[in-house]
Amino acid sequence: MTTTRQDTAARRALQGLEDGRASVRLRAALAVGTTPDPRFIGKLVERSAIEPEFFVRDMLTWALTRHPVSLTLPELVREVRSERAQARSQALHTLSKIGDRGAWPVITRALLTDADDEVARSAWRAAVVLAPEGEESALAEVLATQLGRGETETQLSLSRALIALGDVVLSALRAAAAVPDRGVRAHALATQRLLRDPDAGFEFAIEEAKRVAALGGSRQEGR
Repeated sequence: MTTTRQDTAARRALQGLEDGRASVRLRAALAVGTTPDPRFIGKLVERSAIEPEFFVRDMLTWALTRHPVSLTLPELVREVRSERAQARSQALHTLSKIGDRGAWPVITRALLTDADDEVARSAWRAAVVLAPEGEESALAEVLATQLGRGETETQLSLSRALIALGDVVLSALRAAAAVPDRGVRAHALATQRLLRDPDAGFEFAIEEAKRVAALGGSRQEGR
């Protein structure tokens, strides 16, 4: 009898993930995470790839983190290779939340430089969390190639990722601060400023750096 009730609840939860109402999908994801079941993993990953609401996607990620890593990791690694941008982005986000460094090999240069900003940002965050000791400098070099990319939100995400790596990024930032491209120089200088002074606001740092870059300067900042 207990098994029958559990199966019925599982079917209802899975159906709820497909409901047209976001509130129902949210409750369904919460139910799945509250009572983890390996049968849910595939559906959670599948739904994450197409779910339009951020707060529901976040609950789907939480539900996945409640399941055994040995079961979720292979599914997420496969999803990272999807042609759908949201599928890649959400899988990377979930991997960063799980934090198992066994997923590190999936963080490729192609993902770190993905043309889709959301995918790239998720890859940056995941890379910082998953990078094994000794890989930080190489990671910083790749991340530095993205300096100057996108709007303020994307640039701030990249700066945060670089800063999280610590002083190993200084060499890459100094090199970027000396390139001809003003946008790259400004972003590198702003990131240096934030590394030196974490309390400085990004908007202020980037505007100050733009002024320096416009004047042809590459003022080096470090610790």
